[in-house]
Amino acid sequence: MTGTASHRTAEEIGRTEAGPRPLPPLGSTREVPLPNVEESTLPNGLRVLAARRASVPMAEVRLRVPFAGDDPTHSAVSELLSSTLLTGTATRDRIGIDDELAAVGADLGVSVDPERLMVSGSGLASGLSEVLAVLGDVLTAAAHPDAEVNRERERLVERITVARSQPRTVAREALQRKRFGDHPITREMPTEAEVAAVTAEQVRALQAAALVPRGSILTIVGDIEPAEAIAHVEKQLAGWTSDSSARELSAPPAIVPGDLELVHRPGSVQSQLRLSAPAVRRTDPDYAALQLANLVFGGYFSSRWMENIREDKGYTYGAHSGVEFVPGGAVLGVDTDVASNVTAAALLETRYELGKLTAVPPTAAEVDSGRAYAIGSLLISLDSQGGLASTISALAADGLGLDWLRGHPARLESVTTEQVAAAALRYFTPTAFTGVVVGDADVIGEGVRALGGITGP
Repeated sequence: MTGTASHRTAEEIGRTEAGPRPLPPLGSTREVPLPNVEESTLPNGLRVLAARRASVPMAEVRLRVPFAGDDPTHSAVSELLSSTLLTGTATRDRIGIDDELAAVGADLGVSVDPERLMVSGSGLASGLSEVLAVLGDVLTAAAHPDAEVNRERERLVERITVARSQPRTVAREALQRKRFGDHPITREMPTEAEVAAVTAEQVRALQAAALVPRGSILTIVGDIEPAEAIAHVEKQLAGWTSDSSARELSAPPAIVPGDLELVHRPGSVQSQLRLSAPAVRRTDPDYAALQLANLVFGGYFSSRWMENIREDKGYTYGAHSGVEFVPGGAVLGVDTDVASNVTAAALLETRYELGKLTAVPPTAAEVDSGRAYAIGSLLISLDSQGGLASTISALAADGLGLDWLRGHPARLESVTTEQVAAAALRYFTPTAFTGVVVGDADVIGEGVRALGGITGP
């Protein structure tokens, strides 16, 4: 290379003599091809969904078992069941299970919440039959050995103790109680005392009574032939039977709009703002408009609320709003964490932005930006085998299939600015919300009470 090139700044590169270079228009949205899903309900009542996505030679597995229970001890026993499900059977111990899965590049994990127990994993597609053999064994013959239950019980007590010291856990539990009272959906984490009292016999009894195939959904996505995958499932899980059906969680009570509750957390240097209002499910005609209204308000980084309390005011590192689905319905959540000395100011600005969204409707530019983000992020989430498997599983639990997903980008494209404004007015009006403010009441109480609409200490 000869000669000397003068250095140009980024600003100079982005300008011409006529002014700033215009940004090129967004291109048409790239479609992610969605496979056909083959479905079969086995004689034991298990619903199996299988789809071919041959991007890598792997297979993703998602088993969703409805796992609700009314007994106050159900959460504690469920947590220990999920922690010990993979610790041994009559023919495989913990090491044997781990080794057998590792031999086919696979892993399995178990989680549980008030609504469902989920077994998730992935492995080489060529080893799918072996993964299903292990899964079938633990579903029918998990031993939950006394020693393993005792060890996991101690670990779980420690984890709960640590979690309950975290402000976000305190805020989540307070919000759930505010929204849903004493409904079982609020029992997301048992107490240390409840866990300490659980016996191995209770864990084994819960497996026999509640971990059943009828009403459960097994989703497999990967480099597979769907019909062959379903045949493998039928062979390896044939012994998983029960006369009863998996228990679905009942619908929680509807959110009642009202004052925010001030929850005292002594010594806290931060406050958690958690607001919530009724929303609608995916099948509602308003859902696409609500989704875009939410993005304009606080659903992504370029939202109004984020721009206000993070970029302009510097009150927080992050603020988020979004729709959370619950049995029989959906709720809108608005949450952020702020320093104690700006709690009242952050709450004031949050209420201001909620009111502004209803009084100063979203502009066409805001709606178009949110629309591009919504469609783009949806397609990205489906681009991997794991993302597709989780989405198929979630939709199936909601009574929907990939046809809903195929049509959703078009629904987002067709929503008008006026429809988004109407959704903003319907769902984001400040009087629709309730919630909690968690913090040191001795520090933040006077300021937040002065704003009105606050109850508590």
